[in-house]
Amino acid sequence: MTRPDTLLFALQRADAARPRITTYDDTDSPTRGERIELSARVLSNWVAKAANALQEDYDIEPGSLVRLALPPHWRTAYWALAVWAVGGCVSLDADAEAEVCISDDRAVLDEFIATSGAGAAAILVTLGALARQADGEVRDGVLDEAAQLATYADQFDPWAEADDEDPALRVDGAAISYAELADWAAAQDIAPGARAHLSTYDTALFLQVLLRTWDGDGSLVLSRGEPPADVLAERLTTESVTHTL
Repeated sequence: MTRPDTLLFALQRADAARPRITTYDDTDSPTRGERIELSARVLSNWVAKAANALQEDYDIEPGSLVRLALPPHWRTAYWALAVWAVGGCVSLDADAEAEVCISDDRAVLDEFIATSGAGAAAILVTLGALARQADGEVRDGVLDEAAQLATYADQFDPWAEADDEDPALRVDGAAISYAELADWAAAQDIAPGARAHLSTYDTALFLQVLLRTWDGDGSLVLSRGEPPADVLAERLTTESVTHTL
């Protein structure tokens, strides 16, 4: 498997314009009804901006732990890739020792700051595709992604690269290295070139399917929430889905 920190380069070489993730929002939330489609080229811009923020503002580097407290979502995809781009470790566990916490939930960020003490860094993500700032006031020390991420460069050069044995992912208390991430993703039996569909609330499963699909030069359709059966059936046909999970 291609390492996660170079996966986007492989997708761009294969076909930079082809959709790589398509997200439908069926949740009971203000974002209900959204459909967002991103190519490798567009994803790379998001990843570059997020990686520059992590590297320049928070000194995230190989070995750094970043808590990713986000649901399955296209924004979750680029934040995970950004952490890997700087050589850090994505933690899906509630780790007080994480250097940065990224979440769409203010309560999660407040708890992280309270338990981590001075110097704790937090990033507030607004899931809406057209959001230009977070709703309401954002507390001091928290980066408002919707308002500020666009100010970072859309080209990224890492200060250091992770070694194969460095941790890439932490989930359920276990650390998975950059070298081991291939075996972890390979647990999903998805054929090369598949147009896969996934509907889940499990961020670990989402990342696993995403990595496996992209490593096979495929693409993912993500349904957030629980669409009615007839809506889902039509969606699978419209999106030319070849593999469902």
